[in-house]
Amino acid sequence: MKNIKTFVAVSVLSLLSFGAFAQSISATASTLDGAEAKIAAQAAQQHADYTITSAMVNNQVHMTAELNK
Repeated sequence: MKNIKTFVAVSVLSLLSFGAFAQSISATASTLDGAEAKIAAQAAQQHADYTITSAMVNNQVHMTAELNK
């Protein structure tokens, strides 16, 4: 019986931890400001804050961020 209770508790906690992961988003634009504006718009649409995790500048800017709810 104790094993069943432990299994149920671990199962519930593992399901809760999967919901805690931040969502990654990305945007492409011609400038850093433009890419960040797109990231900010996506975050606002989902009512979340964001943290920029990377930005690459070649001919265009590709930026990724994580949404934090």
